[in-house]
Amino acid sequence: MPIRINLLTEAIAEENLRRRDPVKRAIYLGGFLIVLSLVWLSSSWLKYKMTQNTFDRVEGEIQMHTNAYAQVQANLKVIGEDKRRLAALAELSKSRLLNGDLLNALQKIYVKNVQLVRVRLDQSYVQHAGVPAKSNGEGSTPARPGTSTQKTLLTLDAKDYSANPGDMVNHYKDALVSSPYFSSILDTNSGIRLANLSPSQSSGDGKSFVLFTLECKFSDITR
Repeated sequence: MPIRINLLTEAIAEENLRRRDPVKRAIYLGGFLIVLSLVWLSSSWLKYKMTQNTFDRVEGEIQMHTNAYAQVQANLKVIGEDKRRLAALAELSKSRLLNGDLLNALQKIYVKNVQLVRVRLDQSYVQHAGVPAKSNGEGSTPARPGTSTQKTLLTLDAKDYSANPGDMVNHYKDALVSSPYFSSILDTNSGIRLANLSPSQSSGDGKSFVLFTLECKFSDITR
């Protein structure tokens, strides 16, 4: 029986030992883990970019809606201010003093031997500044718009030709107070006061008379 001798046995054994070297295995494993990490990092970066794009899109939509909401709020504020002005104009139209009504009421007041010689109407307005809204730690105070107060003073100059000049002054004053028109607009505190009463005088036909002046203060109107 022939004997076979493999002269490469030692070389093969060394090669197998080199292949089973743990350092080389560690290098291969480390390279694999590095490649795997790079793949995971690339995937994470791609997801981040996609999420960032979605975030930017949503943020843009939110900003667009925020701007639209701010515009709507501004429009509502303008509409509210216009409504307030319209209501104020309607109130002014309803409560304004009409000279025609005033003269019509005066001509219906008759007191014997009293002649109305002059009518003067003075109107003035007092402006009141508005107050802006305020807020503090305890709460907030709403804004208050500016207002104006209308003050009206009617001055009547008249002559009293009665037998005893001056006796009919109070009668004329009472007639004004009892008039439905004047009773509705006269100030409840001041009302009508005698501002002037002249001494007795004589007219061209020999009749005696006195001149008197009544001041009629109307109720203040604030708008």
